[in-house]
Amino acid sequence: MAGVHDIVIAAGVEVMSLVPMGASFGQGVGFPFGPRVDARYKDAGGLIPQGLSAELIAEQWNLSREELDAFSAESQQRAARARDEGRFDHEIHPVQIRRRDKDSGEIIPTDGMLRTDEGIRDTTTVESLAGLKPAFTPDGVITAGNSSQITDGASAALIMSEAAASKLGLTPRARFHSFSLAGVDPRIMLTGPIPATQKILEKSGLSLDDIDLIEINEAFAPVVLAWQRELGADMSKVNVNGGAIALGHPLGASGTRLLGTLLCELERTGGRYGLQTMCEGGGLANATIIERL
Repeated sequence: MAGVHDIVIAAGVEVMSLVPMGASFGQGVGFPFGPRVDARYKDAGGLIPQGLSAELIAEQWNLSREELDAFSAESQQRAARARDEGRFDHEIHPVQIRRRDKDSGEIIPTDGMLRTDEGIRDTTTVESLAGLKPAFTPDGVITAGNSSQITDGASAALIMSEAAASKLGLTPRARFHSFSLAGVDPRIMLTGPIPATQKILEKSGLSLDDIDLIEINEAFAPVVLAWQRELGADMSKVNVNGGAIALGHPLGASGTRLLGTLLCELERTGGRYGLQTMCEGGGLANATIIERL
């Protein structure tokens, strides 16, 4: 993309079932910011975990528990429909199921194949989500049901220059149109997709009306709903096959997972432009516009 390499495989693998959240803070390393950063935000209450950031977003944008749960139930329903209609078949590579022998610890292959996402909960309703307890504060609105899942996963994208693709006789499926990066207050870090989207639309000369499909990472339901309130996006073209609340958010794999889902759905529907945006933690967020070829 910067002209440095002709061919790149962008990939991410995350095994969250084996690596607990916050594990990187352990082993005597501590929080990944220096004392000057801590001091800068001390008067504001200090830096906080993402779950509390999601609570702040819900409060600032006056998002009710009912709104968050309704959005989350819709994510599950959209994902279940997409799975049942085979919409994910072109982006999921089946993986042989292996099991660990409880006595020897040996990994043993089985005859089974994993072909669909395991996190989708078909029976999720607003009523069932309403029964979940707040996860971060006693009177909060963020629960396990309106947050992204802790998920194992991997994804990859093959990226190359136009010249390299031509030389190898390969037909590109899409091209990168525009990029943006934005930073926000790290206490309310999950709002980054808002300025990232505003910047990329300005840079690209496109409007949301020109964008056929949008994928925004559902780290928590308030992330998407606050973004929608600020941008005024048509939710009928946002995360049309569900998002991380239903499909999971294996941290390092989510970027190219979103890209793959976006491209496959553009191809299925015949759309031209797709927008992808997600927060990166610590207040950063990125956005990408692709054009289907």
